[in-house]
Amino acid sequence: MLVIPAKLCPDTVETLAKEKGTKAFVIISAGFGEETKAGAALEQRILDTCEQYGAALIGPNCIGMLNRNHHSVFTLPVPTLNPKGVDFVSGSGATAVFILESAVIKGLQFNSVWSIGNGKQIGIEDVLQYMDDHFDAEKDSLVKLLYIENISNPDKLLFHAANLIRKGCRIAAIKAGSSESGSRAASSHTGAIASSDAAVEALFRKAGIVRCFSREELTTVGCIFTLPELKGKNFAIVTHAGGPGVMLTDSLSKGGLCVPSLNTQAAAEELKEKLFPGSSVANPIDILATGTAEQLGIAIDYCENRFENIDAIAVIYGTPGLTTLYEAYDVLHKKIQECKKPIFPVLPSLHTAGPEVAEFLQKGHVNFSDEVTLATALSQIMRTPKPAPPEVQLYGIDIPELNKIIFGIKENGYVSPQTVRQILQCAGIPMVPEMVSEQKEELVSFAQKVGYPVVAKVVGPVHKSDVGGVTLNIRTPEHLALEFDRMMKIKDATGVMVQKMLRGTELFIGAKYEERFGHVVLCGLGGIFVEVLKDVQSGLAPLSYGEAYSMIHSLRGYKIIKGTRGQAGINEKKYADIIVRLSTLLRFATEIKEIDINPLLADEEDVVAVDARIRIEK
Repeated sequence: MLVIPAKLCPDTVETLAKEKGTKAFVIISAGFGEETKAGAALEQRILDTCEQYGAALIGPNCIGMLNRNHHSVFTLPVPTLNPKGVDFVSGSGATAVFILESAVIKGLQFNSVWSIGNGKQIGIEDVLQYMDDHFDAEKDSLVKLLYIENISNPDKLLFHAANLIRKGCRIAAIKAGSSESGSRAASSHTGAIASSDAAVEALFRKAGIVRCFSREELTTVGCIFTLPELKGKNFAIVTHAGGPGVMLTDSLSKGGLCVPSLNTQAAAEELKEKLFPGSSVANPIDILATGTAEQLGIAIDYCENRFENIDAIAVIYGTPGLTTLYEAYDVLHKKIQECKKPIFPVLPSLHTAGPEVAEFLQKGHVNFSDEVTLATALSQIMRTPKPAPPEVQLYGIDIPELNKIIFGIKENGYVSPQTVRQILQCAGIPMVPEMVSEQKEELVSFAQKVGYPVVAKVVGPVHKSDVGGVTLNIRTPEHLALEFDRMMKIKDATGVMVQKMLRGTELFIGAKYEERFGHVVLCGLGGIFVEVLKDVQSGLAPLSYGEAYSMIHSLRGYKIIKGTRGQAGINEKKYADIIVRLSTLLRFATEIKEIDINPLLADEEDVVAVDARIRIEK
């Protein structure tokens, strides 16, 4: 273990590895690749020496590691170690300390803590690989928490995280540096390479990793993972303080969870008789500030055994100033042990009831002191899909024809409408009937054949609308001829496209190639929803049908797709089919760097691509 000036580390490592046979190094020292080019050179020398002599390296620029066999973290707090505690892997030393602080207050226990710092040899992906390769369901922790600044090998992270989750683990992670400024900060911190937020979101969804955005959220999710798994969406809230019960109800409802009314059930009146006058059993169940520990236990029993359709119980119990907290928390301790439904303790009085809360946590429990943070974390867990299947299905994609088309493209850049059509045909994506020509008579004849009304679009300029290159609802040959003449005078125009005009809900599918990640596929409602509201969901190609449906259902505007206020919904199955087919096609065409299909027009029967552009780089 080295805690010496950076400039002395390379020679020290060489002496220890070469002359003393040292096989493992933890370098806490900073001042390497995260600071200067000279520091990066020092770091590289250390790595080369470790590789030469077969030595393992954690760091530099870390706080060390600890598990139940070895402890080389010299900062506080020292967490309680437990085989069933969580495994925590951090790309930042100081952040690891702050996350431990947040966790210890909640009662979260640890099996191991890995601070990998710059991750010169052993990165977060390597730690996950180690956990996956040596996984023992009987002995190992089933909860992994990650703080990530740099994803150097997305495929490796995806493979081992998804593997661990399929084996019964649960994983949550923060990926810091998702904004442009945050990426710069991360780069200066650990020499991290920035990756786009959409790519990270897509990777986490595919792996089944719960994404968190703060230390509090990460440790709250970790605490939830230590409780029995939530099997449904219906919560009962038992409280002696009305306000927190209302705030928890609001937050759960906003996150897609339910707090159903209990008044209609016969058992509600029975429970009310056993509580003090003025208590409410509507849900939240408010036992009042004068409610006793015994009444708390009775309310929990009714939620566990008598009330139908209740999947989980949240208990809010702080300092009412009127009852003994030790007694109430002892009842809560017993009920958590007895009940099959998960119980989420919200014990907010950390200042006035510190000893009582501490004793409760020492019995192995966790505490969610803030009800809104709990609800946010629960909804994020519920929204996270299971890992996608690892197998790639071809779904009828004509790969030989696709390769032939791309091989025949000689220049980089946006391809012609005809080539776009050929590429989409390889995936079996339905397209609106269209013709591109620089001959007016051909286009008028085509319009007569498909039937008016038609749409005319200029060919050549990338942003057609910006140059007045789109005209809708053309109903006569004369109008079409006039629009042709006008559009051919637009700068860079090489022809005019005429399409049969269709009506329906506008949808959007796009994709962008991200270095190291592959294609990130985006879907959403078209028009204003994409441009202004940014209502899109992302997935990492290739996508399964389960992933496509999960993306569609996660859109804020999903009610429009499903159908609302008397309006019919769209053919969701065909929309998912196009998303899957496009993502599979992209898996075999890394030369496609950008693709936008906007809009697709959808109704109850069909989903048809109207306009698309594709950028190729070979």
